[in-house]
Amino acid sequence: MKNTEKSKFIEYLQIEKNASPLTVEHYARDVDEFLEFLIRQQVNLKDCEYSDLRIFLSELHEKGLSRRSISRKVSSLRSFYRFLEREDWINHNPFLNVSLPKGDKLIPEFFYEEELRELFEVSDLSTPTGQRDQALLELLYGTGIRVSECTKIKRADLDFSLSTILIHGKGNKERYTPFGDLASQALSTYIEQGRAELAAKAKHPTEALFLNARGGPLTARGIRMILNKMVEKTALTVKIKPHKLRHSFATHLLNAGADLRAVQELLGHEQLSSTQIYTHVTKDRLREVYMNSHPRANK
Repeated sequence: MKNTEKSKFIEYLQIEKNASPLTVEHYARDVDEFLEFLIRQQVNLKDCEYSDLRIFLSELHEKGLSRRSISRKVSSLRSFYRFLEREDWINHNPFLNVSLPKGDKLIPEFFYEEELRELFEVSDLSTPTGQRDQALLELLYGTGIRVSECTKIKRADLDFSLSTILIHGKGNKERYTPFGDLASQALSTYIEQGRAELAAKAKHPTEALFLNARGGPLTARGIRMILNKMVEKTALTVKIKPHKLRHSFATHLLNAGADLRAVQELLGHEQLSSTQIYTHVTKDRLREVYMNSHPRANK
């Protein structure tokens, strides 16, 4: 019965909610963990009470999970129970009395402009993969798009006359994002030269913009590996995650005086609160500018 309920919930996420594969994976894992807990407690899904949830949350705390992780699990399970309630598989929802733990206020990591300059110098632009890597780096930093969005880009999504790109975002939502001159140059070189060479190696033709060494579509994992190899060629000691380029994009725009709502649109955030986390970084920058510039800031 439980497997049926879980599988129907997954179908609901995929079909009705248009959830991304990664979101579905997280929800499925959270539900599995909770169902295993109920089995250990010898409690049926229908009979679960608030007291059982308190034991579950205590176990999560004992495992050393952050408030943010626990909050995500509670959110997943609350959605699961709302679905069960909608389908009349349960009589009451014990998660109604569970409040979400306040998330940790994490300051997003970002690259300083000097660090990025090093990254932009490492690719061998005489090779197809070097041209691809340069175009990839220019696009990720120049637009702030997510890696999952980057893997979905097709050649037809690029409009060089308007310097815009059609992005297929979360929940099948689309938006147009501008890109600058340097990204345009790198993309043009890659498409005209490097991509053509890589595509010639493919067993099956693909419209994907970014290709791997065998000519197939580049995956999110492949992008992470490329970025890590680029960092290894520099003198940088920092770790790189694709999201760090997205954070850098937003932080550098705000530091230069960009409007918060404009940055929200560029990032594809539904809520302004998702974008406001970057103001923590820019406040530090503003304080630094003030302390260094105002004649009466220091003795």
